[in-house]
Amino acid sequence: MAERDKLRWGIAHIYSSYNNTIIHITDITGSETISKGSGGMMTKAHRLESSPTAAMGAARLAAEAALEKGINAIHIKVRAQGGHNGPPTTGPGANAAIRALSRVGLKIGTIEDVTPLPTDSCRKAGGKRGRRV
Repeated sequence: MAERDKLRWGIAHIYSSYNNTIIHITDITGSETISKGSGGMMTKAHRLESSPTAAMGAARLAAEAALEKGINAIHIKVRAQGGHNGPPTTGPGANAAIRALSRVGLKIGTIEDVTPLPTDSCRKAGGKRGRRV
């Protein structure tokens, strides 16, 4: 393996809700930020922050900054809102962000879902009769 082929690993933390998509690239320990980008940095309209287009732009921004700092391979941790009242599924920008990261030229190691899931939790919102619409 030549010197130029050495992989320098980082972790891409992708938080994707229905309101925004945030891409945060750290070193392999997860303690030092290398670059970050969000849907809000890409668009003026609040309703478009979670769109796949904004997520792709945010991922491209974060990935190019990471490549400049020497990171050329990443492990991906995808997170939805989760918890005891949030949706356990990722927003619309998660898949687009992963695709954009690989398209920029980063090698992808593992893709892991780190959404917090309740083991036992508070009572669901909505009361005894549920949410009446």
